[in-house]
Amino acid sequence: MDPSVERPRPLHDPDPYSTPPYGEPGPWAPAPPVQHPAVTPAHGTPALSSGTPAPAAAPADARSYGSAPLAAQRGATAPPHPPQPPAPAAAAQGAAPADAMPAGVPQGAPGGGDPSHDLPAQAVGDGHGMPAPGATETHPGPGAASAGPWGRYDPWAGGRVAAPLQQTGVGVLSVEQRHRRVTRALVGGAVVLALVSGALGGLAGAYIERNGGVGAVELPQAGKEPTGRAPDSVAGIAARALPSVVTLHVSGSGEQGTGTGFVLDRLGHVLTNNHVVENAATGGDISVTFSGGQSAKARIIGRDTGYDLAVVQVRGVRGLTPIPLGNSDNVQVGDPVVAIGAPFDLANTVTSGIISAKERPITAGGEKGDGSDVSYVDALQTDAPINPGNSGGPLLDARGRVVGINSAIRSADNGSDLQTGQAGSIGLGFAIPVNQARRVAEELINHGKASHPVIGVTLDMNYPGDGARVGTKGRDGGPPVTPGGPGAEAGIRAGDVITAVDGQRVHSGEELIVKTRAHRPGDRLELAVERDGRARKVSLVLGSSNSN
Repeated sequence: MDPSVERPRPLHDPDPYSTPPYGEPGPWAPAPPVQHPAVTPAHGTPALSSGTPAPAAAPADARSYGSAPLAAQRGATAPPHPPQPPAPAAAAQGAAPADAMPAGVPQGAPGGGDPSHDLPAQAVGDGHGMPAPGATETHPGPGAASAGPWGRYDPWAGGRVAAPLQQTGVGVLSVEQRHRRVTRALVGGAVVLALVSGALGGLAGAYIERNGGVGAVELPQAGKEPTGRAPDSVAGIAARALPSVVTLHVSGSGEQGTGTGFVLDRLGHVLTNNHVVENAATGGDISVTFSGGQSAKARIIGRDTGYDLAVVQVRGVRGLTPIPLGNSDNVQVGDPVVAIGAPFDLANTVTSGIISAKERPITAGGEKGDGSDVSYVDALQTDAPINPGNSGGPLLDARGRVVGINSAIRSADNGSDLQTGQAGSIGLGFAIPVNQARRVAEELINHGKASHPVIGVTLDMNYPGDGARVGTKGRDGGPPVTPGGPGAEAGIRAGDVITAVDGQRVHSGEELIVKTRAHRPGDRLELAVERDGRARKVSLVLGSSNSN
C-alpha cells in the first residue's frame, strides 16, 4: 500500500474506554466483527483469475478482526476472467507468501491464493469495511442470509444512512410521523372510551331501572307548600265550615245512633234532622262533639216529623262559630256543592258534587204505619256522596253558605253494608232546602213547634190515576173538605182531582203535600182542578196547622 496515500479516518473518534464494538474486546465477550457478511458467488459468477497479483501485505498496525483483506492497490479492481480449473492443492498453498495474508484468513483460498476470490467486491477495501475507490459493490443474492443490526451497521462507512436507526435496526420516525401516530392513537382511544362508556352507562341504566337503583331506595317528594287555599275551592270551603259542624251521638229507647248538625247562633242552637235525635225524645242522651274535639251535652229544643227537622242546644261552650245561611231559591242545577258530615261515625268527612235537580218530591219515614212519622220534602238532589251519619249535616255552596240540610239517600237494592246493614251512597242524595229549614228552625227555637201550611182537604192516597184526588170521606169519618178551610172557601169538592200547583204538574197525593209544604202558611196558590172531565182554575190562601 502506498504510504503517501492517507488512510481514511473513521467517522467515530477512538473510544478511550475500549467499549465494544468500537474499542478493544471487553473482558466479558469478544468484540463482534465489523464487516459485511461474505457471500459465496453463485455458480457461473465470474471470479478473479489465478493470474491476478496477490494483494500486498497489510501494514503492521492494521487489525482485521476477521475482516476482509485490503486490496493490493486503491482503485484497482480485479478484471473478470473466464472460469479456470481448480489448481492443485500444493500449488495453491504456495501461491502467496505467508506475510501477504492477514491473520485469521485460511490458507489455500481458491483463485491462486487471492482471498477476494470467494468474497464479494464490497469486501475488498481498506480493511475497515470501506470499499476501495472505484470498486464495484456487489450485493448478495436472494439466497443470502440477512445479518443483524450490528452486521448492517458499519461505523467506518463513508455514506450516511437514509434515516437514523434504532437498536433494532428500524428507522426512527420523524416528528411529523410521530405527531400523526399520537393523534391517531388519541382519536382511537377517545372513540373506544366513548363506546365503553356508552355500553357501561346503558348497562347501569338498565340495572337501575329493573332493580330500582343501588343501595337504599330514596323516593322523590314535593317540598312544603303554603297551607292556604282559594276561598271557593273545596279545601277553602271546608276550612271555613268545619269549626261550625258537629257530630251528634244519641242514645235512647234501647238504640244508639250518630248524626251531624251545625251551629246556628252563639247561644248554642244546633240544627239537625228529627230522625237523628228522636230516640232521645223520651229521656235519652245527646252528646255533641265539635270539630276541634271538644264535647258537650245537648237537649232537644224542638222537633218536627213532617219536615224531619230538630233543634238541640248545647250549654257551657264558648267561642261558637255560627255557619252562614244561603238562599236555596238562588241555587241552579249544576252548581257545585260540598257536603260535610260523619258517615259511619267518621267525623269531619268532606265530600263534593253538584246540584243534580231541584224541587224533587221525596218522602221519608213511615215506619209507624199511621203516617205520623212521614216527612215530605221538596228536596234538592245532589250527587255529593252522602251516607248514614251525614244526616243533619250542611250542604254548602261555593261561598261556604248552607243551601240545604242533608236528609235522605236512595240506595241500590243490594248496596247494603255487610257489617251494619246500612245502605251506602250511589250518588242520589237529597237535602231539605235551607229556606224551608230556616223558617222551621226559627219556629222551633221560638215556639218549640213548627206550623204546617194546609189546603184543608183529605186526599185519597190510594188513587191510581194521574194527580191528587180529594177523598170521599175525611179522617176519623169527618168530611173530606174541612168546613171553613181554604179548600172549602175556594170551592173544592170531594172527588175533585188536583193536577197542578202554580203551573207545576203533580202526579200523586204525596207530590201535592210536598208542593204545599214548600210554602208558608198564608201564601196564595193557584190550583188546576178537574171535575167530571172538565178543568178549572182555583185560587186559595194556605192555612196553618200545628199537626203533622
